[in-house]
Parts: sequence; C-alpha cells; structure tokens
Amino acid sequence: MAQQASIELFLGQAEKAARVINETVKNDGFIVVFSHLDADGVAAAGVIGKTLFRLGARFRIRVMQWVDEKIIGEVIADKPQLVILTDFGSGYLDLLQEKIPTFKVLILDHHQVTGTVSNTNFVQVNPHLFGIDGATDVSGSGVAYFVAKAVNSANVDLAPIALVGALGDMQDRYDQRKLCCLNELMANDGVAAGLLKVEKDLMFFGRETRPIYKMIVTTTNPFLPGLSGQETETLNFVADLGIPLKQGDKLRALCDLTDEERKKLCTALGDYLLSKGLHLEVENLIGYIYILSKEEPNTALRDGREFAVLLNSTGRMDRPSLGIAICMGDRKAALEESNKILEDYRKSINKYLGWVNEKPERMRELQNIYVVNGESFINEKIIGTVSSIIVSNLTNNEKPLIAFANVETEQAAKFSARTTEAAVGKGVNLGDIMRLASEEHGGKGGGHNIAAGAQVPLDRINGFIKMVDELVGRQLRGEKFGSNNNA
Repeated sequence: MAQQASIELFLGQAEKAARVINETVKNDGFIVVFSHLDADGVAAAGVIGKTLFRLGARFRIRVMQWVDEKIIGEVIADKPQLVILTDFGSGYLDLLQEKIPTFKVLILDHHQVTGTVSNTNFVQVNPHLFGIDGATDVSGSGVAYFVAKAVNSANVDLAPIALVGALGDMQDRYDQRKLCCLNELMANDGVAAGLLKVEKDLMFFGRETRPIYKMIVTTTNPFLPGLSGQETETLNFVADLGIPLKQGDKLRALCDLTDEERKKLCTALGDYLLSKGLHLEVENLIGYIYILSKEEPNTALRDGREFAVLLNSTGRMDRPSLGIAICMGDRKAALEESNKILEDYRKSINKYLGWVNEKPERMRELQNIYVVNGESFINEKIIGTVSSIIVSNLTNNEKPLIAFANVETEQAAKFSARTTEAAVGKGVNLGDIMRLASEEHGGKGGGHNIAAGAQVPLDRINGFIKMVDELVGRQLRGEKFGSNNNA
C-alpha cells in the first residue's frame, strides 16, 4: 500500500491539473473530454463532466475504446483549448506528443505508463508515477475525482460515483473485498458527506434488487454446490430458516432483512459450506459493501457493485451517454433506458458464453495461457467482460487468459487479457506483455498487471498469441522485462 508521502505527491499533481482546468474555463476555452468505455471510464467522464458543468464550461464528452487516429483527428479538427483524457492516455504518450504537440492536454489515468511527458503542454496525473498501484489503489474515475475535488471542494459529492468506477474496475481486492489507499480516502469523503455507508455484510450480488432466494441461486462467488443454480433447493433452504420471502406482495431482497435474519442466513450458509468441506469458501461470505445512501432503496444505484454493472453495460452496449447522464444526476429518462440496456447486456453475455462453450476449439489451452477466439461473433466491446467471467471459472488459475474478437471494419483484432492474483504473485504482468507483444506485431496495447488489452492487425493474430504465450512463460520462470527492461 502506498506511503503517505506518495499520496501527498499524487494530490499535488491533481492540484496542478485542477489549475489548468480552472484557467481554461476562466478564459472561456472549449474543452473536449475523451474517456474509456468501461464502468470506470464512464464514471470518470461523469465526474469530469459534472465538474465542468458546474464551472459553466464549454465542453464535449466522447467515449472511446482506445486512443487512436480518430481522437487525434477530432482534436485537430475542433481545435479545443484543452483536451482531457480520462481512464486512458498514459499508454499513448509518444503518439499524443507526436501528433498534437501544440495542444494543452490533461491525462488523468491509472494504467501503467509507457514513455515520458516531455512536452510542457501536457500534464499527467497517474498514481504509478508516485509509486501507487493503479490496479488496486485508485482507478481512472478516482484520479478524475481528486482533480475535481481540487477544482472545487464542493465536488466531494462526486466521491460515490468515482467509488462506483473503482468497484467496476474490481479494485476491491484487499482483505474482505475492501477498497484501500486513495480509494479509501475517497470512500471516507463520501461517508463524511453523508452520501455513502460502508458496512460488512454477505457478499452476494443483487443485495438491493434480487429476491433472497434468487440472489443465492445466481451466486458463483462463493459457489454453493447444491444451491447455486438450483432454485427449488434454495427456496427450501431459505424457508427452513423461517425467513419470510415476502413482505406483503413484495419479494424481499437481502437489504430488506433484519440484522437477526441476516445473521441467521449467514450462519446457515457458513454451516452449509463447512458441511460440503468448503472451509475456504466460508471466508468469502462476508465482506465490505458500499451503499450509496441517497439513492433509492431496492434499485441498482443503491449498491456500488450493482451500479458499476449498470454503467459498464451502457458503455459496452454503445450507449455511454446514458451512463454519463446518470453519473451527472439524471434519475429519470436515462435511468429507465439504462435498465433496459442492462437486460440486453446480460442476455448478450449469456449468449457469448454459451457460444464459447458450444465448441472446444473456441477455447484452447496453450503451454502458458488459455486463448478464446471470439471470431466476428462476440462484440469486441464485450470481450473484456466475457474474458473476466471465464478466467474466474478456470480450473488452473495460474494461467492467464486472452480472448479476442475481430473488428473487420478496422482490419484488427481486439484482445482482452485477464489473470488472477495467483499468477500476478508469480510475476505475471499482463500490461507489459500486451504492450510488448502488440508493438512487435504492428499494434498497441497495455493496461494493468492483472488485466490488460491490445489491438493488432488481423493478419498478425497468430504471431501475437505465440509471443504472449512465450512472454508469460518467461515471467513465470522469473525473467524480468517490461516497463524498465528490454524484452
């Protein structure tokens, strides 16, 4: 975890970025914001969007999959007085400085940094520059939040939205799924402002929106053999505990239970797991939950993790403006439409997972990695979600997984790489691997040690996969290369 001195240096850089924003708005400058399309990127765009809106700034927000020539072309055509990149940009420093050197650029990112900022027009706020882990200690929306707070302390009310981005980026990887370091500072801001509650509870997804039995039926982490996927058995299990499933005509969710009922359910589930010999799984039952206390109960926006899935769905399903609108305060039309998008998103994921499982050749095991070929069937914007789900269910959790989908219109393949803490503990850094292998094969890539991405030309796919397999093997053998070394 980061030291206090590192945190102070990071916050100082955030203040520098805030001064650039304030100065641009004071001079009535036009600002363009580009952000990534996942939950963290959408939340980051929402945080910066609300900040600029409150300043009365002239601005436009675009959500993209990666930094490319499209972004460069838009900047050159629009001639904004300030360009802000949130949740990406640090992996494209050389490209940006080469193509738009005369523009003022703010990079608010948390991915591993490639290259250095040598242009005085560029200001970069990135935790890695100060020895803070951007994969676990602050996300892109968190970086945006600390800049927003430095712009005006009243923006502390954006802390819950930024925290949702961190949860969407799966940064709750400390003991009992807790957020720590800069993320914890952000959570503390939200609690102090009366906007957030941090509690310990059963760690089941859907605590606000799913009936108790349905929440247990659909859980895979922890997996409950005999209950997960088994509706009748789960209904009987809950009924035998004497916990009413309904309150009037309404099916009760976990958040509706009394403290006594929650304790009874938790004890029963713990005993059930122990009876199955799953002692380690008992530890996964309880963890930290993050409740947005000003949001309506029994909605997806009340629970931080459910909120994150909603935002992710809007970005992945080509409707990021809905997610940004929600982050900026819309609780009517945008929220209603987003709930429909979420249902379509879930159906798409199930369709893609079923498709992968249909034929063994769609998922291959190489010497050091698994490879999922999504061909042109899987939407390249959802390949990351698919790979995250698959890797969490692998029997060999020390082998990373790379999944890809073809983007025929761009003659490129979009790769998503995911691994586990076990592999990272053995030295795997997917951010370095995807960057090195993609650059060697005419593409671009990068990310975090545990999750990364790349895009490469369609005719270079096989060579890219082979190199990724080799590089993972080298890292597992303890060879050092990457950010500060030559491969």
